[in-house]
Parts: sequence; structure tokens; C-alpha cells
Amino acid sequence: MNLIARIKQHFQDSAQTKLDASELLAAPIAQAIEAMVGCLLNNGKILACGNGGSAADAQHLAAELVGRFEAERHELAAIALTTDTSIMTAIGNDYGFKMVFAKQVRALGQPGDVLVAISTSGNSPNVIEAINAAHENELRVVALTGKGGGAIGEMLCDSDVHICVPAERTARIQETHLLAIHCLCDGIDGLLMGVEE
Repeated sequence: MNLIARIKQHFQDSAQTKLDASELLAAPIAQAIEAMVGCLLNNGKILACGNGGSAADAQHLAAELVGRFEAERHELAAIALTTDTSIMTAIGNDYGFKMVFAKQVRALGQPGDVLVAISTSGNSPNVIEAINAAHENELRVVALTGKGGGAIGEMLCDSDVHICVPAERTARIQETHLLAIHCLCDGIDGLLMGVEE
């Protein structure tokens, strides 16, 4: 195996996936930014969930909002539903892993809040249940998916936003999700702070 060539191919494939996605995803990312800013300006909060690498992305998003992205600003209300092991293991033990996010959405979510639901396949059962709980409780959903959107793509409402990466490979989808998350953070900061550029 030629490791150098293989590594370069990963870089090229990642860059091409992002370039292919830029035209398709710019508008839904902008819609998501506006939805999240509207939520935050109305004293709402952002809830985020996902599994594995998508759990890390949910935590990354919450960290950038509560802490800061690139500019100093006041703290923004965001919670990753992937971090409380006592809650997750209690719910998983008593109700099954499928409910670990949905019960938190019902407990913490209020009408007007935003759920950022991340699933590379669009078929994660616990993320699907979280979206069901969000809809029941009048939260708006921003879904980050790939692989055509899966079941999540089919269950979103007109008021929800779907950021579906046009790729099949999980690594490429996750890399593009991270870029989308940085775009969300940058756009939120720009709108809240009145940045013109």
C-alpha cells in the first residue's frame, strides 16, 4: 500500500465532497442560522444530539455556542444531549437506547427551541425518536444527514431545515458536517453581532 497516495486521496476526496456540497447546502445552512438566531433572541436554547462521531459534533456545536467560536461574545444557550452519562444510562437501562435523546428533549425542550439532530445515515433510531419528541413539543428541527437523508429526511416538517450532505461515505459526511457546524457558528455570531463581511 502506498500510504502517501492514500492519504492524499483522502484530502482530495474530502475537498471535493465539500465543494460539491457548497452549492447544495449554502441555502439550508443559512435557513438553519436564521432559525437558531431567532430561537436564541427569543430566549430559547439549542439542543443537539447524535451518536459516535455525530455525538462529538453535537458536543462541538454546544461548546462553540456556550463558549465562543472565533469572536468574543456573550454565552449562548446550548446543550449537547450526549454528555450526561447518568441520564443516558438510566434511560437506556429503563427504556432502551432508542429513548436516550427523546426523553431529554421532552424534559428540556420548550416550544421555540431548536433541536440539531445529527445522523450520517439519516436512520439512527434514537435521533428519529428525538425528532418525534421535538415535533410533539413544538421545537424546530435542524437535521444534519447524508446518504440521501434516510428516514429523517422523510419525517421533517416544512418548518424544519435539512442539511443533507451529498455523499455516501461516512467519513466524508462527518467532515462536511463539521464544516457546516462551523458555518452555523460563524453565521450565528455574524447575525448576533452585526458583522457585515
